[in-house]
Amino acid sequence: MQQQLADYRLFWNEFRRTFHDTGAILPSGRRLARALTHFVREGVSNGAAPRQILEVGSGTGAVTREILSALGANDQLTLVELNERFANRLRDRLRREPRWQAVSDRVEIMQASVEDLPESNRFDVIISGLPLNNFSLDLVERLVSKMKRLLAADGTISFFEYIAIRRAKAAFSAHDERTRLNSIGQLLEQLLAEREIRRDRVWANVPPAWVHHLR
Repeated sequence: MQQQLADYRLFWNEFRRTFHDTGAILPSGRRLARALTHFVREGVSNGAAPRQILEVGSGTGAVTREILSALGANDQLTLVELNERFANRLRDRLRREPRWQAVSDRVEIMQASVEDLPESNRFDVIISGLPLNNFSLDLVERLVSKMKRLLAADGTISFFEYIAIRRAKAAFSAHDERTRLNSIGQLLEQLLAEREIRRDRVWANVPPAWVHHLR
């Protein structure tokens, strides 16, 4: 509990310091994390071959913890986190926490943008915690395009967005901000129409969220 409170404080401090990169005041809740990791668990239960798994925007590791619980015996996990303080927290957990230590030889932590990853890598499962609604339309387009190029054949991308937040913000924003938000909404709606295979609604999160799964 003490460590969880420390993570909450770190997340809150980073939210205040770098709102556009952090995008939330708390780490993802357990039920949201579980929904995001659906296809990590499904691959294990179906007896799939060893997989390459990528988590983008790992934060303090709330979703990572669920990924670790579902890893297959030979799965490899890459964590990409741009924020230096969050990346250091992930490294600390990998050194100190038993659940993390047990798989430390199969986990790589990169303090970088997903845009920096070499495209020779292909991932069977990509989980994104990036606050897409906080970014410019150009950046969202680049990030989505990059994750699609990193995805292996028959792989899945899972990401979340808070329910109704984008539309609510757009309704009370000035013209330029409203245009940005609406353009991101149109981009994501097109992406979902083309690729979405599953959608989970998570009420028990702050705020409630949709989890989208793409193939």
